[in-house]
Amino acid sequence: MANLNRVFLMGNLTRDPELRYTPSGAAVCEFGLATNRSYTTKTGEQKEEPCFVDVVMWGRRGEVISEYMTKGSPIFVEGRLQYDSWETAEGKRSRLRVVATNFEFIGGRSGGGGGQAPRSQQGNQPRRQSAAPPQRQESAPGPPEEGFDVTDDEIPF
Repeated sequence: MANLNRVFLMGNLTRDPELRYTPSGAAVCEFGLATNRSYTTKTGEQKEEPCFVDVVMWGRRGEVISEYMTKGSPIFVEGRLQYDSWETAEGKRSRLRVVATNFEFIGGRSGGGGGQAPRSQQGNQPRRQSAAPPQRQESAPGPPEEGFDVTDDEIPF
C-alpha cells in the first residue's frame, strides 16, 4: 500500500524564528505557526479554533525565513510530519512537528507579512554578511501566444 506524508499550512508565526547552525554548518530555523479554523455551531454562534504547530526549515530557506519573518508574519508552509520521541529523567517525551520543504511569503510589503525589510535591517539583530553576493533572478518566459484558448470559467482560482 502506498503512503503519503504531506502537509500544507497557512498561518501566522507565533514567535520570531530561531536560527541556529549545526556543527557541520547546516542552517536550521525553528518557529511556531498558528492556524485558525472558523466554524458555526448548531446554535449559530461563530467560533474560532486555533491550532499551534512547531515547524523546522533547513538550509538557505531557513535563513531566509529567519531574516525576513517576525512574530505575526503570515506564511504558507509545505512539508511533512515528523514524530520524535526520547527519554528524559521525568520519563518518555514525544513531539509531532512539521519539517518544511518549501514556503511562500504571504501579504504585501506594507501588510506586515513577508516582503518587508529584513529583520537584520530593522535593528532586531546585527546585519549578517552573506558569503556570496545575491544572484540575479531571471524571469521565466511566459506561455506561448498561440494555442491557448482559455476562458475565465476554466481558471480554477
